[in-house]
Amino acid sequence: MKILLVEDNLLNQKVVGFHLKKKNYDVVSVTNWRDALETFKNEPLDLILMDIMLPELNGFEITSEIRKLESKKGVEQGVPIVALTANTLDNDKEKCLKAGMNDYLPKPFSAEELYKVIELHSGNRE
Repeated sequence: MKILLVEDNLLNQKVVGFHLKKKNYDVVSVTNWRDALETFKNEPLDLILMDIMLPELNGFEITSEIRKLESKKGVEQGVPIVALTANTLDNDKEKCLKAGMNDYLPKPFSAEELYKVIELHSGNRE
């Protein structure tokens, strides 16, 4: 399974990447919207883990761009996108879903919570 991790905090990126690699997921980590869109365009992905608070374009805007690209290609079921965010207000999950994301995982989260959301959106039952 190939996962794109869009996270600008390098410590968070290392921690999440470590947990993903422990499960033998193929992880591509990027820190900005340009690299996120470039990776999306050029590599087949099974899942995207998207930080919300990013410089320049935020996770909502990047998700919107990804969904537009999928729509132009006629993709009916886009790559699952899971928001990773420290924002845990009541309507944050709703905002993520409205923006075109498939799920929401509030920070801090455990490795088990991370694996559970990945399995939910990958169809894999390990």
